[in-house]
Amino acid sequence: MTDMKNKVIVILGPTASGKTSLGIQLAKSLNGEIISGDSMQVYRGMDIGTAKPDMAEREGIPHHLIDILDISEKFSVASFCDLATRAVEDICSVGKTPIIVGGTGMYIETLVSGRLYETESADEDKRREYERFAAENGATALHARLAELDPVSAEKIHPNNVKRVIRAIEIAETGGNTKSLLEQSLKADKPFESLMLYLTPPDRETMYSRINKRVDIMMESGLLKEVTELDNIGLRNTPTASQAIGYKEFFPYIDGEASLAECVEKLKQHTRNYAKRQTTYFGHMTGLIPVSAGENSGESAKRICEQWLKTL
Repeated sequence: MTDMKNKVIVILGPTASGKTSLGIQLAKSLNGEIISGDSMQVYRGMDIGTAKPDMAEREGIPHHLIDILDISEKFSVASFCDLATRAVEDICSVGKTPIIVGGTGMYIETLVSGRLYETESADEDKRREYERFAAENGATALHARLAELDPVSAEKIHPNNVKRVIRAIEIAETGGNTKSLLEQSLKADKPFESLMLYLTPPDRETMYSRINKRVDIMMESGLLKEVTELDNIGLRNTPTASQAIGYKEFFPYIDGEASLAECVEKLKQHTRNYAKRQTTYFGHMTGLIPVSAGENSGESAKRICEQWLKTL
């Protein structure tokens, strides 16, 4: 029965939309604990570049799935779903409200929908072959290969997301099934009831201005030092952490191949592009309740959550 399921509040939104602040406000007013829905905040030492809330920002609210892995460890959708589900159960078991906060749409959508995929083991040699093909012929050429094998998945996956393109090709070629059909065949019951709040981004100019300012603050807070220290312990060779925006942009500066100003501008550009992709992704999700980002977002979200919790 529906009323026997755990209830989870989810806060989604593009980068710099105010998710962290809203999550804290709701946790304080609804007796909640926060689960990070960010794919990179799981890594110890990746603090400034991932906009990880520090202890002061957390205001005493317990946070889960933050600082749980070394950068050398792999993290995936399956890892997130497993750990987040456990966190939800733990939080509910002590009578508190789980609040998932993050911008990694695919992770959160997979979690709340109960979809299970990426079950086949990957052929590492084949994967490297796909990676070489993309490097030599371009991401668009690799995406065209996916479009031939699984046009449905190709429509959903951006050509520049080489990792996801490769995974979809692997499933189509080695699994004997397409990723899109596989997802449909492996659907499970939703693990819990969820209320998904979407912090609607402001106009593009305002959003980009916020992003640029955030990057400037990160630089003032010591981002370059953080990147350098992580690079010294092997960040570039990590399976997942190396993909984080906010770090790889500075490798050319560390190598003496670009100026610091050029790298900072590249980071701003990549972050703006990422926010645009997030907005597009969230635009295709169903069941989201829009909440305007701003001074009154906390009160508005609180009313929505209280009403939802009463009706279940």
